[in-house]
Amino acid sequence: MTYSLLLLLGVGLLAGIFGAILGIGGGLIITPVLTLGMGLDIKYAIGASIIAVIATSSGATIAYLKDDMLNLRVAMFLEIATTVGAVLGAVLTGLVHANFLYFLFGALLVFTTYNMIRKLLSKASDAQNVQADQLATKLNLNGTYYDKALKEQVDYQVQNVPGGFTMMFGAGFASGLLGIGSGAFKVLAMDTIMHMPLKPSSATSNLMMGVTAAASAMVYFFNGSIKPGIAAPLAIGILVGALIGTRIMEHLKPRLIRMIFVPVMLYLGIQMIAKGFGVTI
Repeated sequence: MTYSLLLLLGVGLLAGIFGAILGIGGGLIITPVLTLGMGLDIKYAIGASIIAVIATSSGATIAYLKDDMLNLRVAMFLEIATTVGAVLGAVLTGLVHANFLYFLFGALLVFTTYNMIRKLLSKASDAQNVQADQLATKLNLNGTYYDKALKEQVDYQVQNVPGGFTMMFGAGFASGLLGIGSGAFKVLAMDTIMHMPLKPSSATSNLMMGVTAAASAMVYFFNGSIKPGIAAPLAIGILVGALIGTRIMEHLKPRLIRMIFVPVMLYLGIQMIAKGFGVTI
């Protein structure tokens, strides 16, 4: 009993740290440990992952809001697309073949990973060199934050707003249809498509994940997938981990965060492509 409790706290701590830094939730860590390490039914592991996402979002958002790291207007704007897509995906469940979507979104993640590797190999700075987008200016989506690692104020422009909005709609659609988290796609939309710096992209993704997960948490709660004995220690560990993760992220250089991101995105992409072929890894 004590061992299980400490294990859950430790897993939550790690999930909170990485979730806060990368903005992709803690399911990547939590689900394998609960299913393979503790022999828990996947149904309860998914329920615990939902709680993990909410806890990571809550812990990280408080710190990122205080430091002006997240872009609240971008989060609110893109969340419209995610929510509409998620609702439509849930309604259309069964009309689009799940394997096709797994393959499509997996290929997208692998392509994004390739672009991230190209950025790393080019040794170019993460500093922005993009033109102001008229729609972003009109919606007041451009932002600024103080980068503690670079010790400078970073002003950035948001570009290709329709492209990011479309990507978020697709991510929400897949999330509603397949029951997957969409944290990686949120970061993808902001970093790769809308050309926001990686730090505010990750911070903003943390806020958006919590909003999306909170909507689906009620469903999991009422169908009995959320076990308080598992979710509570996990949530405590995650809250502490998320607060630590936000502090670590502030002092990491964007290039190092991108180096952490690459293997995570590649793993998620390969995992989704494999699911598209009916293979679970």
